Amino acid sequence: MPDRTLLAFDYGIKKIGVALGNTLTRHARPLEIIRPATRVQRFTEIERVLRAWQPDTVVVGLPLTLDGQEQSASVRSRRFANQLRGRFGLDVILIDERGSSLEAQAILGTNEADDAMAAAVILQRYLDGLGQSDAAP
Repeated sequence: MPDRTLLAFDYGIKKIGVALGNTLTRHARPLEIIRPATRVQRFTEIERVLRAWQPDTVVVGLPLTLDGQEQSASVRSRRFANQLRGRFGLDVILIDERGSSLEAQAILGTNEADDAMAAAVILQRYLDGLGQSDAAP
């Protein structure tokens, strides 16, 4: 598989965590937290990040309930993923983000959620899944 740059978004109404990774190292790292006040500001900031890193693929966290069902936050994340596809012509993949905030807190040793670290957890799940599919016969 050729080296591909990936960005991940942990989408929220008030904050959007961003993480960076690639398929060569299969390692994700937190990048930044976007705190847009308006919709226009949200997409201006996202465009800035996309221009800086020029990802081949974007991963968006899909918040599901504990039993795997869709919820209102799922609808917002799907809409956000569709907006990324439409506005920027990106290949966007949705990844189950259940437990990513708790995992991010455990990694950081804090009780506060860090949206950039949660985005890194989501992206790492995607990258780890690539490793499993590559190992299949």
